[in-house]
Amino acid sequence: MAQACFHCLEPIPHGYTGEVVYQNQAQPVCCIGCQTVAQTILSQGMSDYYKFRTKTAGKIDELVPEQLSLIKSYDNQDVQQDFVTHSGDLSEVLLSVEGISCAACAWLIEKQLLALTGVVRVDVNTSTHRAMILWNAEQVLLSDIIQSLLQIGYKAYPFQADDEATQKQAVAKAYIRRLGVAGIMTMQVMMFAFAMYFGMFSGMEEDFEQYFRWISLVLASPVILYSALPFLTNAIKGLKAKQLNMDLPVSLAIFGAYGASCYATIMEVGEVYFESICMFTFLLLLGKYLEFRARLKASEFTANLQKLLPLTARKMIDSDEEQIIAAKNLKLADKILVKPGETIPADGLILQGKTSVDESMMTGEHLPVNKYQGHQVFAGTVNHDGVISIEINKIGQNTLLNQIIRLQHSALSKRPKLVEITDKVAQWFIACLLIFASLTALGWYSVSPEQAFWVTISVLVATCPCALSLAIPTALTCAVANLTKQGVLIKEGHVLETLTKLTRIAFDKTGTLTEGRFSILQVNILDNQHTEQEVLSLAASLERYSEHPIADAFTPHLSIHHDLQDVIVHPGIGISARLQNDEIAIGKSDWFGAPKGSSQATLFINKKAVAEFQLNDKVRDNAHAVIKTLQSNGLTCHMLTGDSSNAGVELAQQLGLDSQHSNCSPQDKLDAVESWSAQGEVVAMVGDGVNDSPVFNSAHLSIAMETGADISKNVADVVLLKSNLNAIIQLQCVAKQTRRVVKQNLTISLLYNASILPLAALGMVPPWAAVIGMSASSIIVICNSLRLLKI
Repeated sequence: MAQACFHCLEPIPHGYTGEVVYQNQAQPVCCIGCQTVAQTILSQGMSDYYKFRTKTAGKIDELVPEQLSLIKSYDNQDVQQDFVTHSGDLSEVLLSVEGISCAACAWLIEKQLLALTGVVRVDVNTSTHRAMILWNAEQVLLSDIIQSLLQIGYKAYPFQADDEATQKQAVAKAYIRRLGVAGIMTMQVMMFAFAMYFGMFSGMEEDFEQYFRWISLVLASPVILYSALPFLTNAIKGLKAKQLNMDLPVSLAIFGAYGASCYATIMEVGEVYFESICMFTFLLLLGKYLEFRARLKASEFTANLQKLLPLTARKMIDSDEEQIIAAKNLKLADKILVKPGETIPADGLILQGKTSVDESMMTGEHLPVNKYQGHQVFAGTVNHDGVISIEINKIGQNTLLNQIIRLQHSALSKRPKLVEITDKVAQWFIACLLIFASLTALGWYSVSPEQAFWVTISVLVATCPCALSLAIPTALTCAVANLTKQGVLIKEGHVLETLTKLTRIAFDKTGTLTEGRFSILQVNILDNQHTEQEVLSLAASLERYSEHPIADAFTPHLSIHHDLQDVIVHPGIGISARLQNDEIAIGKSDWFGAPKGSSQATLFINKKAVAEFQLNDKVRDNAHAVIKTLQSNGLTCHMLTGDSSNAGVELAQQLGLDSQHSNCSPQDKLDAVESWSAQGEVVAMVGDGVNDSPVFNSAHLSIAMETGADISKNVADVVLLKSNLNAIIQLQCVAKQTRRVVKQNLTISLLYNASILPLAALGMVPPWAAVIGMSASSIIVICNSLRLLKI
């Protein structure tokens, strides 16, 4: 059996004899990298790492000069602006650390860094694989800290949180602060309250009891005036906006009880309930905090997308020189170099080189995508195995990654009709609740004035319809986050609601049911004055101006440059232009009144057909299975294609479509969808071309393939980022599950309010139990929605 490496525990290659000395015994290692790291750990007196580690150490790779240069760039002040904060002479950075596997790793990292002059504090989180470091930048450089970690086998780089994550972190800290104040003060007030409840102060003068009331008032005031203040401010904002929100009944309960207790203390009459108010506020804040943490999980994917962008880029100064700059400083037309394993910093076209790229952050598909010269690559994707140079064509908010983030936020901010209905119901519910609470107070006051106040507070709190307002938004947020992770970009808020009502779905053919990767099978010359090479060159010159997938079939034949004038793209028909004294065009065979042929494209010179092109396009592998699944789910499937050849009829028969319409202009597609809609059908249109954009506007739901034209993707309600038809099935599945979850959430919230209301009104629910009930119903609804993240 082969020996295992002392450091990383991997097998030792045959013939390698490296070793280190541990506890006076020679221990074998598998490579120079592991030998160097192990010797560093042992020589610095940190041999306990090997005694207490519970998992293997990571495999150590020696850094190349380019990587060392990149680490040095982290010392640049412009680069540091995005991830380093300063407080006096000290700087603070959050590093993502690769290779952390157990508590021993955290101990080792802290020991290693604290040994550096200038490092003040190191906090390692083993669950998030991050380290927070506080250091004096005048005594030690950030690159030295990172290289020090590399010496013991841990690769580190700055972690950059986006603005949204920073804001949510601030909200979380505010919750903790308010919870802390409420918790500490509640314990102090409860101590005095329990002492008085159980007669510990019996026999003392009334002045002492009044003294303890004043102490309780002082201790309770920070809880009410600080911890509970957000409830009041939100209620006031709602009233200013002429809306009754969830914080209104809660504020009435908290500040009403506080005011009554203050009056009783000052006037020395009646009872005080400072301990109940403090506990009430603490439990309410705790419920809100747990709710906030649960909702935060639903938005993690979007927050994590922004963190995929690298901080630096290799800008090409000339053919032999490169400069590492902050990625945010890149400009359009800049040329950058991306090496294997590096993340692409901005969208661009490959100028030189070939590689494979991990685009799973966009598509959910982890198989690498091959990229060559002229291919588009996207910010945040990872270059696998080739050195490529890229010309930047999109930066900042125009990159695909930022568009995905922006569109997802846009979809979540657009309110479906059902959400608007529930919000209106919630407002009416609050209005009715306030009236009911007033009637309860009057009724109880005539029976038991002492209990009237607290029964009313219980009614206000217990029946607050928080869960009702959370029922739909949380479900939609989780569903959209799940679909985005799988490469389905939702752009409109009505999508999930409309999907459950669909009765008919129409497909374009080219680039949708087929892959849209054309090749020329045959060229038929109709005018012997022209050679095959001439007609191919003319066709290729025209097709340069087209975004239709057919155009790619002619690109290899662009051998001669033709100076075309007055180029016009006719959507759904073809392209025309003027070449010297001739009018040339390429498009449908029956253009200019010619007899309809069987070719996919015909070349015309002065309105006379001179050549026909027979093209080949492969059907998508999963098209047949997707059609059958949709039909089994009760939808009828149809094809609307501009192709005038027999290919549309043959494909429809092959896939078992319910109907097919060939030779469709954009108007024809529009008329077909509007005709179906007039018959009461709910129609979805799936396409990818320029000629699909008009019909997208008339369909109830429009779905575009990512490989299609930009205009169709801009108009569509949904974009399939990996152009996989299976995503339509997943989209429908998530929509149906979302509808079920929404119904469950509404049922839970309505049943809770219906059952708790009479109990609270009868005085059977104390205020603290009302808080727990309200918080529990909200948390149950949110947790139920979180299931949508795992479909």
